[in-house]
Amino acid sequence: MKSNLDDFKQFLMKGNLVTLAVAFVIATVFAELVKALIADIITPIIALIFGKPDFGTLSFTINSSHFFYGDFINSAIIFVTTAAAVFFFVVKPYEHFSKDDPSIKACPECTTKIPAAATRCPQCTAVLGAGPASANPIGI
Repeated sequence: MKSNLDDFKQFLMKGNLVTLAVAFVIATVFAELVKALIADIITPIIALIFGKPDFGTLSFTINSSHFFYGDFINSAIIFVTTAAAVFFFVVKPYEHFSKDDPSIKACPECTTKIPAAATRCPQCTAVLGAGPASANPIGI
């Protein structure tokens, strides 16, 4: 009979939990990297263009109500630059490295990955038709 300790040990050793933990650590470090990119590179560039690195003190007053729109501008700049950094440094490289291999295709019946030249699926034995090599065997 399994004890709660054995169940807990099995839970900790599941692949999904370890993958999630690694992803969390990488995401935390990446967040610090993006924060440094914004604080040390993007904000000084904005300061060169607009003459002010921090818009947090910008405000206006209507009928004794203060509207601090500068903090919103700071947050919007951080959002846009973070999204751009994630897009160009994570999404685009990931798309580049995860492109499908043209020598492999999926069987239309069982979706098993098989060689592109295959005419029959080894998993479900579905007939796939002529592969690219056998479509024109004499090269005419």
